[in-house]
Amino acid sequence: MPVIHNPILRGFNPDPSILRVGDDYYIATSTFEFHPAVRLHHSRDLVTWTTIGHALDDGFALRGIPDSGGVWAPSLTHADGRFWLAYSIVRTMDGDDKDIDNYLVTADAITGPWSEPVHLGSRGFDFSFFHDTDGTHWVVGVQWDQRPEHPSFSGLVVEQYLPAERRTSGEAVRIYREDGLVEGPNLYRIGDWYHLLIAAGGTGWNHGITLARSRSLLGPYERDPREAVLTTRDAPGHPLQKAGHGELVQAPDGRWWLAHLASRPTLHLGERYSTLGRETCLQRVVFDDEGWLRPADGGHHASVEVAVAGEWEGTDAAPGPRGWTDDFDTDVLDSRRWSTLRAALPVEVADLDTRPGWLRLRGGHSAASVFDQSMILTRVEEHRASFEVLLDAAPRSPREAAGPIAWYDRSGWIWLQVTHDEDDGRHLRVVRRDGGVTTRSAPVAVPSGPLRLRLELDGPDLRCAWTDPGEGEWMPLPGVQPAWTLSDDHGPRLRFTGLFFGLRADDLDGRGWTVDVDRVDVRFVPDAG
Repeated sequence: MPVIHNPILRGFNPDPSILRVGDDYYIATSTFEFHPAVRLHHSRDLVTWTTIGHALDDGFALRGIPDSGGVWAPSLTHADGRFWLAYSIVRTMDGDDKDIDNYLVTADAITGPWSEPVHLGSRGFDFSFFHDTDGTHWVVGVQWDQRPEHPSFSGLVVEQYLPAERRTSGEAVRIYREDGLVEGPNLYRIGDWYHLLIAAGGTGWNHGITLARSRSLLGPYERDPREAVLTTRDAPGHPLQKAGHGELVQAPDGRWWLAHLASRPTLHLGERYSTLGRETCLQRVVFDDEGWLRPADGGHHASVEVAVAGEWEGTDAAPGPRGWTDDFDTDVLDSRRWSTLRAALPVEVADLDTRPGWLRLRGGHSAASVFDQSMILTRVEEHRASFEVLLDAAPRSPREAAGPIAWYDRSGWIWLQVTHDEDDGRHLRVVRRDGGVTTRSAPVAVPSGPLRLRLELDGPDLRCAWTDPGEGEWMPLPGVQPAWTLSDDHGPRLRFTGLFFGLRADDLDGRGWTVDVDRVDVRFVPDAG
């Protein structure tokens, strides 16, 4: 019998919205400040998943968006012969204030083209669509209250959408509220019941999924007597932590499945750090004799391995060592692998034509910028991984630098850079940002010409090395870097993304300095067991 090995989408792929159309399954995941936005994945069997692209790509930009802002919690549905995609853009998130815009786009095919967006208002976030059996369409989401003396999460509200007028009704009804955090709502009509699936407890270690139900769309809703349908908050040693924020899908055989997020932490001095971010998992669920949703295997914990019954062709082996190489011999960067920050890089910044077989990256703003950084990034999928680049860089000052980077956000990164200064000439340094503090290693002299540079992740630790373009011995840079700081769980701020490897170039004088990259090799090795 084939087996699903969780996570099914490894690395930073949070807030899954799952959908079946015919024999095809689709999942949309959050992308926050990264571009392209709303990652789309496809499967025919629930076991093997492929990233097929993004819904928000050409012309879409998020310049000025804060870290962990941007596109939150997409909702992917299908009605009236079209795909519907709702999403939130969080523009500010300072204290009690959140400036949020919610949108709807539609398409005849999952690959687009997607329509011009319809504004759904700014009431809150985590907007999802519910299409009732009577042909009406509804938006359910979190209502935010900015008043400091009131709970910020003021409840879950539902509002009718009027497709002929391309607008919501303007009249929202609160259908559910708890004293704790409830968000990520999704409505389903199953038999005579409306089921409200809820993300509860926040996105951290206390995360979980609960359920409420009603005979009427507008309530009142009765809460599940269990504390949680699914959670690992009471199992700190479980390999899938932070389990929560889920959606349901029904297979052709009538069985129900729950897509949800979870994190696989690594340990540093006994503390847990989810450097890979929040990943997507899949569980089989059933409705018990009283009509409440439960994991098919019993209990309330997520399962790492889930059996799939029925006819199925393919391999279901657990993920093993894997990787990929980009030698930049294509016309455009593969956006299924590469992301950028907040906006696409113009062709004159990421140039694949001037030096065939090389990527010429023109330097941009500093790592503190929310506008025009020059960096390409790929998700880190395992706690043991490596990222090697062959680059040709001739910096002329300390304001020109390039090299591989381990990136979380503007306040958390570790960068192995080739740079230059008046005392040391061309050299390597490891530069690290942790909160408001930047540290730099001692310089390491390197010869002129192309270099091979490597980042190697080993659980909570990161090591850097270099060699010449041939088959020379790798020479490590002194010191072990704290990769565990590149996680949601480090520091006082709310953080919602995950670890990327990437390649960046800075030109802080804005003189058009460039670096050429011939090849990138990425390798992932899953943890044993």
